[in-house]
Amino acid sequence: MTDVPFVDLAAAHAEVERQVRAGFDRVLATTAFVNGEDVESFEREYAHLCHAEHCVGVGNGTDALELAMRALGVGPGSEVILPANTFVATAEAVVRAGAMPVLVDVDDQRLLMDPARTADAVGRATGAIVPVHLYGRLAGVEDFLDFGPPVLEDAAQSQGAERDGTGLFGAIAATSFYPGKNLGAYGDGGAVVTDSDELARKVRLLRDHGSERKYHHEIVGFNSRLDTLQAVVLRAKLRRLAGWNEQRRTAAARYHELLADLPDVVLPPPAGEDHVWHLYVIRVPRRDEVAGRLGELGVRTGVHYPVPVHLQPAFRHLGHAPGDFPVAEAAAGEILSLPMFPQITEEQQLQVADALRKSLG
Repeated sequence: MTDVPFVDLAAAHAEVERQVRAGFDRVLATTAFVNGEDVESFEREYAHLCHAEHCVGVGNGTDALELAMRALGVGPGSEVILPANTFVATAEAVVRAGAMPVLVDVDDQRLLMDPARTADAVGRATGAIVPVHLYGRLAGVEDFLDFGPPVLEDAAQSQGAERDGTGLFGAIAATSFYPGKNLGAYGDGGAVVTDSDELARKVRLLRDHGSERKYHHEIVGFNSRLDTLQAVVLRAKLRRLAGWNEQRRTAAARYHELLADLPDVVLPPPAGEDHVWHLYVIRVPRRDEVAGRLGELGVRTGVHYPVPVHLQPAFRHLGHAPGDFPVAEAAAGEILSLPMFPQITEEQQLQVADALRKSLG
């Protein structure tokens, strides 16, 4: 048997290679490397996917979060509520904007930000609430809308997920096009999505040195523009995203069936259109031991994430200690991400299931 990769980016590239090469040739011929036509086209197309009025391409997902916060007016003196179980970029963006992260625990089933704990954390200084659509599953953003502060969705893992005919629920959303995402570039990239003309204009100013007209600068901004060549890649992949997400749902359903009889394995709750299965995350005892054994058997896995934000040395200044967020901490020692990508075959998943059985024994 051959190894089962955690993600197979080469398989995805093979499906879009012709369109990408043609697009690269077009950009090279026109030399429109920055803010080219493909960037504008992709922004329109991705906004349409999200059922939103505006999409603003930026340099990466972390910048997308920061610029969205700044557009909302988040800055020094502000607090931003986010879950303890998330990639560090969510918290980094808060600090980069000059604000203070306020962490809350997650629910034990979906590992998404707990609305009740969030309500308790809202205060006069709260500048934004940032639910994270984790592992491809949409958080219940509707639960946070009545709390008062604007809701900024961290949508880096949920491209194409919908609920009730929309993919945008809060005031603004930020996403990442890191290569391994459901919609991934061939390098870094990100975007901000919103229905607000005002917020979209602020993000456009911020991403491009505070300027709408060359050499005229309204505010101090950043240099964080989506590269035109990356927009070419994203446009080619965007045409396949719905089909790829459906393939992920099929693979997730197969994992559910293959692993259902393993008593030591906690499977992720099933879902519909509001989950695009960016990751298939199980919970197992002796996680590190199991992951090591799977690796020996040729199955590559990941952990998302082994250390909650509040226990990261970079965020020691928040003053938290072990035990402050027990659900996130317990999950961090048990979660294991199995291979998941649109092109994964039934044979590969059978190999994963067989290896997991052996690893748990």
